[in-house]
Amino acid sequence: MNIIVAGAGRVGYALADQLNREGHEITVIDTDLKALESVTSECDVIGYEGDCTSFRVLKKVGADMADLLIASTDQDEKNMLACLIARKVGRCRTIARVRNPQYSEEIGYLKEELGLSMSVNPEYAAASEMVRLIQVPSAFEVDTFAKGNVNLITFIIPEDSPLAGHAIMSIRQKLGTDTLICVVQRGEDITIPGGDFVLEAGDKISVSISLKDTSTVFEAFGIKTKKIKNVLIAGGGTIAYYLASLLLKQRISVKIIEKDPARCEELSEILPNAMIINGDATDTSILTEESIENMDAVCSLMNRDEENILLSLYAGKNTNAKVMTKIHRNSYENIIKDVQVGTTISTKKITAEYITRYVRSMQNAFENNVEALYRIMDDKVEALEFKVMGVEDFAGKKLKDLSIIPNTLISAIFRNGKAIRPGGNDEIKPGDSVVVVTTKVGITDLKEILS
Repeated sequence: MNIIVAGAGRVGYALADQLNREGHEITVIDTDLKALESVTSECDVIGYEGDCTSFRVLKKVGADMADLLIASTDQDEKNMLACLIARKVGRCRTIARVRNPQYSEEIGYLKEELGLSMSVNPEYAAASEMVRLIQVPSAFEVDTFAKGNVNLITFIIPEDSPLAGHAIMSIRQKLGTDTLICVVQRGEDITIPGGDFVLEAGDKISVSISLKDTSTVFEAFGIKTKKIKNVLIAGGGTIAYYLASLLLKQRISVKIIEKDPARCEELSEILPNAMIINGDATDTSILTEESIENMDAVCSLMNRDEENILLSLYAGKNTNAKVMTKIHRNSYENIIKDVQVGTTISTKKITAEYITRYVRSMQNAFENNVEALYRIMDDKVEALEFKVMGVEDFAGKKLKDLSIIPNTLISAIFRNGKAIRPGGNDEIKPGDSVVVVTTKVGITDLKEILS
């Protein structure tokens, strides 16, 4: 497809890179020549220096012939205006990055009036992901499908786990729950395991499981769990606001440490039930004064990656808290992979997942739509949810009779309000939501899992 990305910042770069790797023709617009040079030199995309809200510029870059325009600048108003003008130029589909809480509350009206195909709020999406992790504090990642009815939970098997050294087939019998181990990462190796695969301590595994069974499964693996009641948030930006709002609704105690006095006053007004502290969250004396050692979770959400990493390292060493770290820069992601900073949160990655899912559905609008898309295990594995419209390739066939491509697993089927952990005798039917885990990147249709 022909796609225009407005904005060459971190989010725009991530989108251009991902969509280019999926085979689309990408043009990036920005007034910042240096940012344009960066994305065009490192990704195989076209760059155009100009204002994305200019009718002339959008006409020049071919918006009249484009399939999609994604407005991802750091200004909501600019994004919405660019989408409106693009619709006038060529009637292409449009996606706007909208971050401001005020606009988010009115997004239904704005989408209708501006003709947006989709809006993405990376900060709210990041906050929602963090809440899921807080609900399952022993997990590294919690991905949801079928409107929250199917979950893929990632965790590491501890050194003293009673299940280390056991084959998956015997483990499923020991657990006594409807659980399916979908992916195993051992060092750099990724495996979609069979029943005879033997797990080892230190393996990172992804499990398809109901949330109500997580405590049972963690206990069986020797992982200690506890309910999170107190959360410390470092930084008072937009993600912090969204996160605090969601946590307070769940009656979780929230403290926010923010440097800017004016922002502290603003947060005190819009979050009256949170405790707002004016100070530097990297100052150990403030952390001690605010009893960081008693926190159940510490979320490093400051503007600078270096500060977030330092705080998370300190929290990991001096507390038993669940630690989450926001990372902006691409160059840091590989550096901190083996550093104990807990779960990393990347708004650009979340945005790329959302928009890639939509683009794949555009390519396949009348077949089996991609309803959800997550990249797990250092982005080496994709977990996708398909809404089944037609089953010509699956009709009347049991899963055990299907020829499925290597390193691919049907991990869940959601049918008539019920999640099914599929066995060989199950079938795929119209109306099902099917969750697939695979090392093959770029699948757009469920039938592509067949060899």
